[in-house]
Amino acid sequence: MGQTVYMPLWALVLLVAFAAVTFASHFLFPSVRWFFRRRMEKAVARLNERLERPIEPFKLARRYDMIQRLIYDPMVTQAVADHAKAEGIPENVAFEQAKRYAREIVPGFSATAYFGIAIRLAKLLSQSFYRVRLGHFSEDALRNVDKDATVIFVMNHRSNMDYVLVTWLAAERSALSYAVGEWARVWPLSKLIKAMGAYFIRRKSRNDLYRRVLERYVQMATDGGVTQAIFPEGGLSLDGALAPPKLGLLKYVVDGREREGARDVVFIPVALNYDRVLEDRILVSAGQKGERRFRARISVVAFWFLKQNWLRLTGRYHRQGYASVSFGAPVALSEFRKTHPRGDVKDLGRVLMEKIGAEVPVLPTPLVARILLEADAPVPEDRLDDLMQAAMAEAPEAHVHLARGDIQYTAEVGLRMLRKRGLVEDTPDGVSIVAQERPLLEYYANSIAHLFRDRSA
Repeated sequence: MGQTVYMPLWALVLLVAFAAVTFASHFLFPSVRWFFRRRMEKAVARLNERLERPIEPFKLARRYDMIQRLIYDPMVTQAVADHAKAEGIPENVAFEQAKRYAREIVPGFSATAYFGIAIRLAKLLSQSFYRVRLGHFSEDALRNVDKDATVIFVMNHRSNMDYVLVTWLAAERSALSYAVGEWARVWPLSKLIKAMGAYFIRRKSRNDLYRRVLERYVQMATDGGVTQAIFPEGGLSLDGALAPPKLGLLKYVVDGREREGARDVVFIPVALNYDRVLEDRILVSAGQKGERRFRARISVVAFWFLKQNWLRLTGRYHRQGYASVSFGAPVALSEFRKTHPRGDVKDLGRVLMEKIGAEVPVLPTPLVARILLEADAPVPEDRLDDLMQAAMAEAPEAHVHLARGDIQYTAEVGLRMLRKRGLVEDTPDGVSIVAQERPLLEYYANSIAHLFRDRSA
């Protein structure tokens, strides 16, 4: 026992390193994690005092625990067995596939990342790009939503700025959990998005096992009272108009709500519109080709941002017009079932899209674009405000944003945006549409076309 043992220096260093790692993993790391966990819980408790809808424990659970809970859910384990039988593979192989899907879907929410970084960044970006205006908004209706119900914001999808705008504007109410597509699965963006509580979905997946894992996660989050935000249209609008709802996520949310003790779900319609959608040309081009492939190279995006910063530094920067968000009256699932006793998820999707459509704000650029397209001839500039007044009379219930409360200035703002982008030109007879830019004007006019079509019908 008292003999001297000789060993090489490298072996001694390796032994000390292993001992240090063992000590840290068994004694130091758990204490550090406990310390920071306690600090986070206290910070969240203070945060919940000012939020209208506190962050639910489900959202704060450790990501590892949520993954384990999901993959061992009875419905998922049954789906694993069914998938293994259908594909002729061992169940342990199918189980590993389900685990990969769960890791891909389940977020790792961080209150610090969401409220400390994301909200500030969302506000900065929103106000840098647009003059943000809140359209229709009923404070009392939103405040009176059942506190025990799960709130889901259902929105039209005009731009990737939708996430940014609504995140900022809803910051005083709760932390939103978004369903985001494959575009966000890019490192390091994916890490930040997961920390904000968003979950990834493969929109075109036909894999039954994947769909069952996603379904159970959405249902568990709904059962847990997590405030969510979904786009019923399923993707960005390629022609500017509202699209029929895709019912995948909506069906996942609704299924199982009939059982005793299940939380009610309250849908809040949210409508967004812009004087300029940053990715409008990409979307219109994809729509003309009939394919949902957006070839926006990083170099192009980076050049655009550099150009905007240069304009800002040289004092020539102008924001991209107005962006407006309207919040409609809440639609409780329990009330929908009372008023539509035979209604299914298709009827619910139709009702929600109608509610969203009714709330779409009418902004200067879409309104001027509609007037020019309706005229289908050069329009004298001094007649534009009269035509705008007549158009507003056709849709008296629409939420029209008048810039500075002045219809003449509103016409001026809308026309300025179109001139700036070369979509119109001045002729001796008045303002005329540039022929090759007609699809882009139609894209903006389509965003409000349903408001006038519903009126005429």
